[in-house]
Amino acid sequence: MAAATRGCRPWGSLLGLLGLVSATASAWDLASLRCNFGAFCECDFRPDLPGLECDLAQHLAGQHLAKALVVKALKAFVKDPAPTKPLVLSLHGWTGTGKSYVSSLLARYLFQGGLRSPRVHHFSPVIHFPHPSHIERYKKDLKSWVQGNLTACSRSLFLFDEMDKMPPGLMEVLRPFLGSSWVVYGTNYRKAIFIFISNTGGEQINQVVLEAWRSHREREEIRLQELEPVISQAVLDNPNHGFWHSGIMEEHLLDAVVPFLPLQRHHVQHCVLNELAQLGLEPQDEVVQAVLDSTTFFPEHEQLFSSNGCKTVSSRIAFFL
Repeated sequence: MAAATRGCRPWGSLLGLLGLVSATASAWDLASLRCNFGAFCECDFRPDLPGLECDLAQHLAGQHLAKALVVKALKAFVKDPAPTKPLVLSLHGWTGTGKSYVSSLLARYLFQGGLRSPRVHHFSPVIHFPHPSHIERYKKDLKSWVQGNLTACSRSLFLFDEMDKMPPGLMEVLRPFLGSSWVVYGTNYRKAIFIFISNTGGEQINQVVLEAWRSHREREEIRLQELEPVISQAVLDNPNHGFWHSGIMEEHLLDAVVPFLPLQRHHVQHCVLNELAQLGLEPQDEVVQAVLDSTTFFPEHEQLFSSNGCKTVSSRIAFFL
């Protein structure tokens, strides 16, 4: 793991690293002390965008649009010392295409503690909002949690997973935090980042990619303009999606709708090789082929896309090793 990019670039000189640690130890101690007293909440916010770009390039298979959109949005947001609104991204696509992986990378390369940072807040409907009948309590608690944490530190990341399973009406409490007002409930929230993740729109994305393949178009020729309208409509038409009647999409509070394309056989192969490398193992042709042979592809006739992306690659490798 590299000092500068937390995992993507190689280590520099060990002597140089030791010198850097020695020269900055007292400064780090002082910063840590200030952080402990809450005076400098941004000390955990250490954006490493070159590291993020490197990791995405090496490990995120088949997602040219997602890579470009996420990096562009983050660069513009991070370099602005006084943004007029929080950064709001909505990630959409078929299962196993990299949505959760990208959200974990954002936490890792934006905050020193990654997903364990006290400034990173991860919400799952199954864990945090399991009972629709408790919706009023959930709304009150979520509003209080967001407001309280943004009051403590404006540099916060909020991840909302499985938006397809969020209780209807819950997300409307977030609407005041996502716009361009300067202050909400006495809280400055403009430096926050909100990430929403869902499978909604996945079928529509798959259809666009399939039609492109049938027309002999390169995958990388697919543009956001082809996908964004069908994804947005799929969300607006889905009463089970967390954005349903929340006003978030209707009021254009999303900075980007990020599509994740379905993965083909060579993308799954890329995932297998990456996983073997993470395990410290050399590429093994028989393991790669076994994983591919055990993966289900669709549609029935074309057998083009992995039915679960790269989601089960890790467990399949463990089975075939």
